[in-house]
Amino acid sequence: MTDKAITVRNLSVSYYGKEVLRDINFSCDNGKLVGIIGPNGAGKSTMMKAALGLIPKDSGQVSIGGKPLDEMRRLIAYVPQRSNIDWDFPIVVKDTVLLGTYPKLGLFHRPKKEDREWALACLEKVGMEQFANSQIGELSGGQQQRVFLARSLAQRAKYFFMDEPFVGIDVSSEEVIINILKGLRDEGKTVFVVHHDLTKVENYFDDLILVNKQLIGAGPVDRVFRPELMQAAYKTPIPLLNSLGVGV
Repeated sequence: MTDKAITVRNLSVSYYGKEVLRDINFSCDNGKLVGIIGPNGAGKSTMMKAALGLIPKDSGQVSIGGKPLDEMRRLIAYVPQRSNIDWDFPIVVKDTVLLGTYPKLGLFHRPKKEDREWALACLEKVGMEQFANSQIGELSGGQQQRVFLARSLAQRAKYFFMDEPFVGIDVSSEEVIINILKGLRDEGKTVFVVHHDLTKVENYFDDLILVNKQLIGAGPVDRVFRPELMQAAYKTPIPLLNSLGVGV
């Protein structure tokens, strides 16, 4: 297996004839915690969804672990933005997490006792076991995000893709989540996070993918989180970027 977790070549996406992403090219090594950053409307979430085949693309090729995407789907966990989830759907927390075991069960197979025990173990890992029988819609934003992280853990995935997991959640939930993501990285798994808070970039991530309709930079944080690249992406004066924690 290649040492590249993902390789994206010539990825372009448009909506209703309007170009959203143009000719994106990058690759990321395995075992990294990777932040995807850029201004609002830059195409960060679109890039993630297009790379995973969740929305159509105009052009481009994507490989995961050196293999075609379709061959690797069972090793991929995706957590969408909370705003894209129907929180009124009548399902309790433990069953939400149990859904993460389904991709490996195969067609017509139901979860067994060990699958349910594994789902509860994943809930415990995110500190949500006491809410196992609660309706998902009754939880706070941070609690909901922890539950969906538990569901992704239940998949036993190798590659994790999370779209804005820290938006609208409490500080303690954010700390729990980032510590778990760092733990996954330390286990050799690869985690991609669409992120907006520039003040935490250097503390959270190993590598960055910086986009604004096109790729501005990709690689280790100290090579990408630079004033000249950030200014090119955000169209913002460098003094303001410095106040947000961008190094010089």
